[in-house]
Amino acid sequence: MDNSTLYLTGKAARHLRGLGHHLSPTAMIGKEGVTDGVVKSVAAVLTAHELIKVKIQENCPLGKEEAAELLARRTKSRIAQIIGRTFLLYRENPEKNEEQKIHLPRQ
Repeated sequence: MDNSTLYLTGKAARHLRGLGHHLSPTAMIGKEGVTDGVVKSVAAVLTAHELIKVKIQENCPLGKEEAAELLARRTKSRIAQIIGRTFLLYRENPEKNEEQKIHLPRQ
């Protein structure tokens, strides 16, 4: 997955930013960076919720884009937004009920 495919754009990104605005961070990246434990935890939460907010702590050795891209790659998710030290990740869960899924607008 190259960097351009990691980022959602257009209507889909705007839609997800609106949905993610009220979310609290469900994962934190700290001084250890993007560890296997962080990846496993984020993957599990993405499976349950499809859209999550991740916070990068001050002591994280990675830059915000680097951390977001690495986590997105390792969890096979896409970045909807990076703002400050927080970013939104989205990964569709095809096993969810239609009523529970996040439906992206057509481009």
